[in-house]
Amino acid sequence: MTERLQKYLARMGAGSRREIENWIRAGRISIDGHIATLGVRVDQNNQIVVDGRLIRKSVASTKVPRVIIYHKPPGEICTRDDPKARPTVFQRLPKLQEGRWVSVGRLDFNTAGLLLFTTDGGLANRLMHPRFGVEREYLCRLRGEASSQQIDKLINGILLDGRLSCFQSVERRNGSNRNCWYEVVVREGRYREVRRLWSAVNCTVSRLVRIRYGMIRLPRYLRPGDSRELQENEVKSLLQSIKIDDSSFT
Repeated sequence: MTERLQKYLARMGAGSRREIENWIRAGRISIDGHIATLGVRVDQNNQIVVDGRLIRKSVASTKVPRVIIYHKPPGEICTRDDPKARPTVFQRLPKLQEGRWVSVGRLDFNTAGLLLFTTDGGLANRLMHPRFGVEREYLCRLRGEASSQQIDKLINGILLDGRLSCFQSVERRNGSNRNCWYEVVVREGRYREVRRLWSAVNCTVSRLVRIRYGMIRLPRYLRPGDSRELQENEVKSLLQSIKIDDSSFT
């Protein structure tokens, strides 16, 4: 059975589908000695080369994919390379013998908290895609206190770039009137969505921490800059939570 090149390579852990599509456009991938084009379909019998490196059949294509939790500190970026030489989240991840870690979404430079990485690009894409509605939960510290009217607007929805965005829930936690903590849940994970929603009702976020992605919570014991790999039964539970049959990986 054949599948699109970007989907096949993502499942092998070579990168995200978007990255791979850009590689195809740039002519960096060849199939059986010919430059690949968008839309081409492949299977395990094709010889695929990316930047001169043969992509071997990864164990990730036949076993339950690996997934790790990373506690991102503020001051790290979520790309592999940075022209400004700032630290990246990939520098502290466990090394892989084959394939590479694919990030499940991103957090901006000043945001801390939970990041997921997997060896399976298809799984990463499913966790990120808005149509699957995977929840992301954040702790937000505001300068001041939000009014009930402001919170109502955030729940009912606000236009961002012409599209309606909203918090699924907003709960007041602790703090003083000068610095109040709120717990919010979103489903799409659009660019800087949490900060932009608060800003739209004239509230300033002074600290932002992601504490949950889907069913995975940031462990209290996991220090900033540290990671933990999920056990096989935890990965299977994650797959089931987004309606992926784990038998396809065995």
